[in-house]
Amino acid sequence: MHTRKAILPDAPAIHGLIATYAESGILLPRSLPELCENIRDFAVVEDEGGKVIACGALHLYGTHLAEVRSIAVHPSAQGKGAGQRVVKALLQEAKHHHVTGVCLFTRIPEFFAKMGFTVAEVTDLPDKIYKDCLKCPKLNACDEVAMVKGELPKVSILQQARLFARPLKIGV
Repeated sequence: MHTRKAILPDAPAIHGLIATYAESGILLPRSLPELCENIRDFAVVEDEGGKVIACGALHLYGTHLAEVRSIAVHPSAQGKGAGQRVVKALLQEAKHHHVTGVCLFTRIPEFFAKMGFTVAEVTDLPDKIYKDCLKCPKLNACDEVAMVKGELPKVSILQQARLFARPLKIGV
């Protein structure tokens, strides 16, 4: 297996992996154009033949928080370490960007606990709530567990934006 940053030609394979889990409601669906726009967020794992067998993305909110998302492993590759390889690559990417806390939402907390994630309160992650949760069809019946690794954010990017926002003066 080989882990690497995703490139545009990987988008159809990533789309297929995510679609497999989106159909059953395990992952949020991602359109092919959306994946192309965000391909730089993704890491992939290839098998010996160069086929993409796992993917995942790192969404950056700021140095205070990033989110591991869209983790998908081809059913034939499950249990062989591909998922761990993707998560480790994404955590390395977060470290590269000096991110102090990484969150994720999952239905398999045991898997992520083995990699140092701990259960958190959703309310401790306001950036995630405003980005995705408010428009999720499962908003009031969420069946995912929030988890974090590193520091919980002390302030959200939204709060920071309000603190530093200045009124725009036009024509002055």
